Amino acid sequence: MNRARTPLIAGNWKMHHGGASGAELAAAVQRIAAQLRGVECVVAPPFTALAAVAQTVAEIAEQTGHASIGVAAQNFYPEEKGAFTGEVSASMLADAGCNWVIVGHSERRQLFGETDAFVAKKAKVALEARLHPIVCVGETLEERGAGATLEVVLRQLRAATDALVAGKGAAVVAYEPVWAIGTGKNATPADAQEVHAAIRKELSARDAGLAERTRILYGGSVKADNAASLLGQPDVDGALVGGASLDVAAFGAILRAAAELASRPTSA
Repeated sequence: MNRARTPLIAGNWKMHHGGASGAELAAAVQRIAAQLRGVECVVAPPFTALAAVAQTVAEIAEQTGHASIGVAAQNFYPEEKGAFTGEVSASMLADAGCNWVIVGHSERRQLFGETDAFVAKKAKVALEARLHPIVCVGETLEERGAGATLEVVLRQLRAATDALVAGKGAAVVAYEPVWAIGTGKNATPADAQEVHAAIRKELSARDAGLAERTRILYGGSVKADNAASLLGQPDVDGALVGGASLDVAAFGAILRAAAELASRPTSA
């Protein structure tokens, strides 16, 4: 973790807590985050809970005098309006209270056929709508076994680089090895650092300042017991948390680990 970049912990709820339970979970996370300094928190509920979650965390923030946690959508369609049954636009997300959106998650790529070009378009449209995109990149187990990790990750990153440069630091990149999502397996801290450093080097080739500002998150079976070791790497600026974000105690522990690392003296 680099003290120049505020760590970001984002919870991707996937297809869970789409109703009143979503507002309850977000309220609990808001209260934990309000007690911490030096760490930014975002939650990504399903579409059906976005407006309720945004309203809930805003009300608690106003009551307590603490900043509200961020609210992200898990997906959107990169057109403003039209005959796209079942889809929602970036402006609709903003109207619902979102300020973040996840784009290119491996499940969208693997299950719904999203291409690098389509993900790049979504990142561009999100930024134009003043949403902060969390742009996901990552390799499959087969690609990793073939020694193609950096080739795949950097190919995905390059497709979205123009959008990242245009965003001037408003976007976040998330490295999520596909083989580590929901499997209980995760990259070692050294593995994560290697890929994160390569991502930062690739960004630096386009814009050194952007590379220093851009936060790169690790996602893939992040839990309370491995968060500190992953977040302790110099180019790991936070985490995109899946299953553990559904458990208030576990997610709170990850937030606290990030806050503790952020508060340590630079020389530590």
